[in-house]
Amino acid sequence: MEERNFTISYQAFSGLEELNEEDKALCLKAEEALKTSYSPYSQFKVGTAVQLKGGRIVLGSNQENVAYPSGLCAERVALFKIGSEDPDAVIESMVITAKTDNFVIENPVTCCGGCLQVMAEFEQRQKQEIVVLFYCINGEILKVKGIKNLVPFLFKETRLSV
Repeated sequence: MEERNFTISYQAFSGLEELNEEDKALCLKAEEALKTSYSPYSQFKVGTAVQLKGGRIVLGSNQENVAYPSGLCAERVALFKIGSEDPDAVIESMVITAKTDNFVIENPVTCCGGCLQVMAEFEQRQKQEIVVLFYCINGEILKVKGIKNLVPFLFKETRLSV
């Protein structure tokens, strides 16, 4: 038996004022994406802003449905939009943020496993790591480079490729 350990790397910022201008602007775009959230059931709005190589920014927000499994997370809304409109685009970074009127969100909200897997596949396809920021409005911001720092055992099976 061999014991193995993971080491993940990320940066923590106490607020927007500590970020560089590009990351700060992307966080504000993610906040803007919250306005299009359709979340009448959970009342938990999630927004994302994705920065593509070349500067284009794509927004996404969570879209709920009374049949809960039929909804989509903000991250997948934005990523699938990119995949369907510009499949050769290279994603440089993305910000995820959340808001609700029901309570104060005190920590950055992270992605679900399904979104992480989709993010990992985009990263594999483009052969370039994605920088991900988890932005707690009026709170801490976490910055991670590469999806493997979020999901070290992500599903990857190269024999399924064509």
